Amino acid sequence: MTGLLSRLTVSIVGLGSKALMHGGFCSSVTVRGMENLVNALEGDERNNGRGIVTLSNHISTLDDPVAWGVLPTKFYRHSRLTRWTLGASDIMFTNPVFSTFFRYGQVIETFRGKGIFQPAIDTAVEKLNRGDWIHLFSEGKVNQASCDSESPSAARLLRFKWGIGRIIMEVQKPPIIIPMWLTGFDNLMPEGRPFPYKFLPKRGAALSITFGEPVPIHDIQDALDAAVLERRLPEVPHVSHGGLTDPSRAEEEGLSGAVAEQGWLGRPVSHAMQDVPEHRDIGDPVLADEIAKVRSAVTAVVQREVEALGRRVLGLSKQG
Repeated sequence: MTGLLSRLTVSIVGLGSKALMHGGFCSSVTVRGMENLVNALEGDERNNGRGIVTLSNHISTLDDPVAWGVLPTKFYRHSRLTRWTLGASDIMFTNPVFSTFFRYGQVIETFRGKGIFQPAIDTAVEKLNRGDWIHLFSEGKVNQASCDSESPSAARLLRFKWGIGRIIMEVQKPPIIIPMWLTGFDNLMPEGRPFPYKFLPKRGAALSITFGEPVPIHDIQDALDAAVLERRLPEVPHVSHGGLTDPSRAEEEGLSGAVAEQGWLGRPVSHAMQDVPEHRDIGDPVLADEIAKVRSAVTAVVQREVEALGRRVLGLSKQG
């Protein structure tokens, strides 16, 4: 019954998104690179445990689900061909009706302020290990300046959340990572409007959804190897709440590193851990610091890929 209700919810929302896009409400809808996503979703590699990760800029509260109105209608009937995503508990799960709707809509409840070692991140890793598809708005909030080609912030995204790095680092087989870039959704749902208009989409927006080519796995592995060997790993803050000075954090980092060491990024993770040979015990704060640096580097690598696609879409590639 749960599977049936989930398929029904996803189908209704997907068809509603198609109607919004193509029913005369939007002035135009442009889709580029759709074959990159479809080929990944229909590929045999998923049956061998290779999950799919899509990451995009986040420019309106309607990015999801409206962007998925571009999927073939038949995909809505199969949960494996539709995305799972993370959703904030304080926005999407505020009452029993909303909670039920979003759970059936394949949204994983995520708690702000509870850090990267929370059940939502564990669930995302588990789903990818089963070959599922996870979509991530990696900035964690709407950032409309990123898609304005006239803005100094054009194609510059807020720092990706470190939970993104943990998801990608702990997956055992290399995920198929597809960057995405959205435009026009900021005009469909502009920020800063007064009540009740802030809850209503605006007519006439020209939307575009671009799916980049999958990021070559060896590019990520080589970039991380170079960062580790050349000691160019980024520093991470040592905040008290949920940070590296949190009493429970060192052990969580050590366990995360042990999992990652067995997976597709095992080589750079092992190299980083070998740089602190006297601190190999799980729970050692020095080891925890090294693992956190590798995760931060993973996050930065995928952010660069999304931003590079954004520059190409916005015609800024020669400037970036």
